[in-house]
Amino acid sequence: MLLGSQRLLLCLCILWCSVIHTSAQTTSTRPNVLVILVDDLGWMDLGCYGSSFYETPNIDRLAAKGVKFTQAYAASPVCSPTRASLMTGKNPIHTGVTDWIKGRQENGNAKPFEKYITPPTSYQLALTETTIAEIARQQGYTTFFAGKWHLGEEEKYWPLQHGFQYNVGGWKSGGPYGKINDTTGGYFSPYKNPTLSDGPAGEYITDRLATECIQFLEHQTADTPFFMMYAMYAVHNPMQAPTALVQKYKAKQGQFSFTAAQRFSKDAAWMQHQPDWKLRLVQDNAVYAAMIENMDWNIGRMLQTLEAKDMLDNTIVVFTSDNGGLSTAEGSPTSNAPLRAGKGWVYEGGIRVPLVVYWKQRTHSTITDIPVGTTDIFATLANAIDNAAYQHPQLEGKTIFQLMAQPKEAFERAMYWYYPHYSNQGGKPAVVIRKGDYKLIWWYETETVELYDLKKDIGEQYNLALKEAKVTRQLKKQLLRWMKNNGAAKMQLNPKYTSQ
Repeated sequence: MLLGSQRLLLCLCILWCSVIHTSAQTTSTRPNVLVILVDDLGWMDLGCYGSSFYETPNIDRLAAKGVKFTQAYAASPVCSPTRASLMTGKNPIHTGVTDWIKGRQENGNAKPFEKYITPPTSYQLALTETTIAEIARQQGYTTFFAGKWHLGEEEKYWPLQHGFQYNVGGWKSGGPYGKINDTTGGYFSPYKNPTLSDGPAGEYITDRLATECIQFLEHQTADTPFFMMYAMYAVHNPMQAPTALVQKYKAKQGQFSFTAAQRFSKDAAWMQHQPDWKLRLVQDNAVYAAMIENMDWNIGRMLQTLEAKDMLDNTIVVFTSDNGGLSTAEGSPTSNAPLRAGKGWVYEGGIRVPLVVYWKQRTHSTITDIPVGTTDIFATLANAIDNAAYQHPQLEGKTIFQLMAQPKEAFERAMYWYYPHYSNQGGKPAVVIRKGDYKLIWWYETETVELYDLKKDIGEQYNLALKEAKVTRQLKKQLLRWMKNNGAAKMQLNPKYTSQ
């Protein structure tokens, strides 16, 4: 039997060994990071989120092992602002990247049906910003980027100037636009991309970039952590996919046999201005489905590589999208129902996105409805990378683990979206606040508001602005104060505007 002094000595020894072990662990086993950012993937575009037409077994398995967020939000209804937010942890109003680069109204050219000339968006993510890649690199991480960048017209603003040591495929372009036909150009080599060499005929860019990522992973060791971001060009236009997969989904499409009227709506007032504006009501686009399955297959390849190298358990995997699915224009390839609208709109279909986070040391199989956003992803990764509470003068998010531990506070905090632009998909300039289950939209053109209770009305069909007058006044006051305090831009009247 140990005497009191012996027990004390033993406890001190155990404590000292624990401190040494913990210190060694934090320095030698810092988590790797893999961020997979899909382009234009909608909230309902995965099997684990409810799609019955698209097939995503690898992402579904990842979601089953990690945390699936049912109320995750992109920072913007379009791509570049969300990408800038993910890189910096800032709301788009603070980066100046508030629209896709270069934006619909480049050089102030407004359509006759657009009431205002909107404020210009920045054409690049400023080099003065501190990015998540720079934080990782400062902490000794090897940093690798593959895919779509779309955060700078000039090369001096591309990934290598924002903290990444390797860049494969990232440049000014928002998509693989050099399409020649359905099997050549665009998603198929030749890519016409200055940071991605052409592959053999028939090579598919989603496959190629995943292979580049896998080759990088195969050369990593446990001694040096890595930060990898695969920002997919998929599933952005143009609609192109491997032929065999397209045929598979054409056969599946035939099982549903929707009529044109069942497939699309063309009767809303906003659709009159451009011939391609229409709302897709169902998911049955064969090419889009093929692009999604290919995306999922390539993610599976990457996860298998990490497992084979016994590195997955020490890797934070984040899977999400930069905005909602494209459902109202440019072919309207997907449906976000029951959410309203899609990409380019501040309704839920435009900003609510899939989010899956896997980190074996901190997560377990969980489905959570706490609202989280792009800035929270930045905060989570920044804290994990430097093993301490990362501080930044304008850090706006919180780690997802803080939010999950304090669900009441997570629900009650205010979240803001700033989109003072007209979108290519029919959306109009607006600013949004969400607090609790209430979401208030302030429209620039009419200076009016819409109020929705998202818990009861996920499809935003019942405007409660008059019925819930007190809530409307409170949220509108808070939103207008936020706009003033953060320098929300003023609009200029479009001299060529016609209300017809």
